[in-house]
Amino acid sequence: KINNEVQVFPSCKIWAPWNLSFGIHVAIDDGVILYSIDKITIGTKVAISRNAFICTASHDISCLDRPLITKPITICDGVWIGAGAFVGPGVTIGEGAIVGAYAVVTKDVESWTVMGGNPARFIKKREIKND
Repeated sequence: KINNEVQVFPSCKIWAPWNLSFGIHVAIDDGVILYSIDKITIGTKVAISRNAFICTASHDISCLDRPLITKPITICDGVWIGAGAFVGPGVTIGEGAIVGAYAVVTKDVESWTVMGGNPARFIKKREIKND
């Protein structure tokens, strides 16, 4: 589901568009991969920066034939995912959170936090200062 207030840049790759839903005022930058084997829900006022990889699938390594496993991803309102970041299956990025450039997120991110690194770790609370 998409509306006219979502901008998806031309080189973005979407695996299964029918598994995506967007709020309004969303920007998906060049080179982003939305590997939507399972559902990806993207809220309002979300930015996903260049070359980020949002991945809903992996493989069960406890089996020799490594069957495909999938889990949905939820990106809540006001989130910014930095350039080159990876968001793995089953993750929820809480409202207002920032995922730093090239961070690797494999666990839920709390609302209004800044995360970064590999694996992603808490950097600080995000505070909004009105001028």
